Amino acid sequence: MTTSPITTDILLVGAGPTGLYGAYCAGFRGLRTLVVDGLPQPGGQISALYPEKEIADVAGIPRMRGRDFVAALLEQAGRYEPEYLLGRQAVSLTRGPAGRPQVTLSDGQVVDAGAMVVTAGIGTFNPRPLPAGEEFLGRGLSYFVADPVAHAGQDVLVVGGGDSAVDWALALRAIARSVTLVHRRSAFRAHAANVTAVAASGTRIITDAEVEALTGDAAVRQARIRVRGEDRPQVLAVDSVIAALGFVSNLGPLADWGLDLRGRSILVDTRMRTSLDRVYAAGDVTEYEGKVRLMSVGFGEVATAVNNAAVRLDPELSLFPGHSTENS
Repeated sequence: MTTSPITTDILLVGAGPTGLYGAYCAGFRGLRTLVVDGLPQPGGQISALYPEKEIADVAGIPRMRGRDFVAALLEQAGRYEPEYLLGRQAVSLTRGPAGRPQVTLSDGQVVDAGAMVVTAGIGTFNPRPLPAGEEFLGRGLSYFVADPVAHAGQDVLVVGGGDSAVDWALALRAIARSVTLVHRRSAFRAHAANVTAVAASGTRIITDAEVEALTGDAAVRQARIRVRGEDRPQVLAVDSVIAALGFVSNLGPLADWGLDLRGRSILVDTRMRTSLDRVYAAGDVTEYEGKVRLMSVGFGEVATAVNNAAVRLDPELSLFPGHSTENS
């Protein structure tokens, strides 16, 4: 049975924070808006991997838990009643009447849009595995923290040197019996202020080291740490191991749409236009000279993309959307 295409003014491919704010921007302009995401829930990586992690780098929000931040974005966009098609990946892009983008989803549904904005973040992502102890995945080893309370009173080992590793070490130090942070280099990639904070928190930090093995019966009980320059490994008693080693990502089907790419990123101009007519992009998926990959930057980019798309749909419109205070 063939399903009739869904027609919309703006299609946002990606329901992470940038896509959700884009839904608000499109709704503010009175545009029918549809948001597609391959994940079963909105919020992108925040909902899938870091719902309990605190976000502290968005203007005007000193600190907010990830799930609460996503809920606030949904409430903001919800005023204009965007439609969400979740758990469905955008697979192929063709052209309909007057060159309108037509996107076929993984379930066969076709979306006919006046314009589309790709807000796919880092695309599809999979955690980098911990070479040692993969057999303990789900039995003490995990790649992110779904519920910090589950680690209360535990001896926790966090592996990694990026922001996620340092942030989780800081967050868990307050509730865990002990936290040890192991990084294979001497310098951390995480924000310097957070590295200073974790060092002052009582977290044990072992650098120039790697996890050589995890051992245990039904669950992990020990971690063997090999420190560069030491003859014998260190053996730590652990109840849980969080391997925050980053993710391997790719654009998935988007890579075959004919977009002008640089690596895994979509090249855009100052209007956030891609190389394809009526197709814009915003957020971490984009690339241009001077690009800074911050969530707050993505919010500005998607506002630019949506408003330029609105003018592409109706050249009589003003690019400037007006202020929200004028519509209160």
